[in-house]
Formats: sequence, structure tokens, C-alpha cells
Amino acid sequence: MKVYLLQRTQCIPADLRTVWSFFSDPANLPLITPPYMRFRILSPKKPEHMYAGQIITYRVKPLWGIPMFWMTEITHVVKHQYFIDEQRLGPYAFWHHQHHFREIEGGIEMTDIVHYRLPLGFIGQMVHVLQIKRQLQDIFDYRYRAVEQRFGKWNP
Repeated sequence: MKVYLLQRTQCIPADLRTVWSFFSDPANLPLITPPYMRFRILSPKKPEHMYAGQIITYRVKPLWGIPMFWMTEITHVVKHQYFIDEQRLGPYAFWHHQHHFREIEGGIEMTDIVHYRLPLGFIGQMVHVLQIKRQLQDIFDYRYRAVEQRFGKWNP
């Protein structure tokens, strides 16, 4: 039962309130997700503010165009600092995604830390090597570029 780690940091030339507002709104997820995944939010009208215990449901096509249901719960929120989402139902055996935000000179440092585990034991490990690891890297690369397009490139 191997647990994998994906960690990414991006500096964003914007203020904390703006960055937090964008990333804490699930409606913005399709804007930073590759189009081939056909990411669609199924949850009804969103609350005014993100909160611990919030359930968000999606339809996504992560592998070979096969539609999958994904349900996450926001388990922790410290406004303008971090929030954590955990998969409750979906393609992973385990998914724990931390989103951290820190003010730095000239903008915000955003760090994503994802711990995940695939189902199916050895078969899941093989699929990770052959497909999932690269696909997650590509998804976060796409997200990096989408954030740059939205907020501008970091210029230290």
C-alpha cells in the first residue's frame, strides 16, 4: 500500500485576498484543469465561504475518457492560510490535498501537497508508473500555466 507524494510551489504576483478568493471557490476548478478531463462540478449552489465539512461533487474523465464521480470534503480551513480537501468517493484509494498560501514580497507563495494512494495493490502501482504519475504532473503543469495566465508571471 504505497502512498505517493506530489508537491508543487508557485509564486503568484497578486494579493492574498484575491488569490485566496480564487482558489477557495470550487467554481474556478474547471479554469485550472486540463480540458480533456471534462471537469464538471455537480454540487448545487455553493456557499458564500468555504468551510470545514463542505462536500463538493464532480464528474471528471481522468483516464481514457471514462467518466468518474468524485466527491471531496473540505476538512480544514484557516482563511488566507490553508485549506485541505480529502476524497470521500472517487478514483483514488486515498487523496489528501493541502493548499497553503503565504505572503511574500511581491505576491503569494502557494504550495500544494498531495498524498495519494491508488487502489488495486500491485496493479495500481503499475498504472501509477505507466500513467498516473505523469498525468498528475501534467495536470499540475497545466494548472501552473493557467495560474500564470490569470495572475501574471512571477518576476522576482
